[in-house]
Amino acid sequence: MFIDSHCHLDRLDKSPQQLQELVQRARDRGVKHFLCVCVAVNEYETMLETVKDFADVSVSCGVHPLHQEDVCSYEELLSMASREEVVAIGETGLDYHYSPDTKGIQQQSFIDHIKVANKLHKPLIIHTRDARQDTIALLKQYKAPHTKGVLHCFTEDLGMARQAIELGLYISISGIVTFKAATELQDVVRQLPLERLLIETDSPWLAPVPYRGKPNEPAYVKEVAQFIADLKEIPVQTLADATTHNFYQLFERISAT
Repeated sequence: MFIDSHCHLDRLDKSPQQLQELVQRARDRGVKHFLCVCVAVNEYETMLETVKDFADVSVSCGVHPLHQEDVCSYEELLSMASREEVVAIGETGLDYHYSPDTKGIQQQSFIDHIKVANKLHKPLIIHTRDARQDTIALLKQYKAPHTKGVLHCFTEDLGMARQAIELGLYISISGIVTFKAATELQDVVRQLPLERLLIETDSPWLAPVPYRGKPNEPAYVKEVAQFIADLKEIPVQTLADATTHNFYQLFERISAT
């Protein structure tokens, strides 16, 4: 069985019936659970309404670093993230590639998310792009020892991955790894320890080969898993079992049954 550890079901532009069919397609391909990730606290209620009838979909709460126009206060984030159904904080983090002009706002938002995760004992879902040094530095400075987390849709270097793992984080790999030009990332993935890996789609974006250029969906996490298994020269079932185990170790509020 597979788990899509990071998707945005509310962003798939589907009717309720179409979404039901899409989720069922993933189930039919062996996807056991889905984590639907929030990108703006002011959109949380809408996201929750979209997925509330799916027992195998869990939700997070946070503000994406590229959604700083939707930035909220620490108190507002804490209040929303305290809700029982919220299993993780984020997605949060730093993105200097697309929005270097908001570095200061991004950093304060990231710090607030880390502090909320510390207080609520909920794991962090972290987006990082062109911000390796600051991402690690802020985690070292503010993350409590008990706080877990994941660098999602990882595209950085092996050095950053190792620093993150030393901090107790997991590394999640998306369909980008299947892209022909992603040779450096493929090299990194070969060297990452299986016990720290997760898989994801980040749907509706970043569809893996052979679906590249089409809207992504959770069913395609199977292609991500197969590609990583081939890179690591292990059976895909071994990869599936390990990443599923890792998911439940990280997101402890989600029942594995």
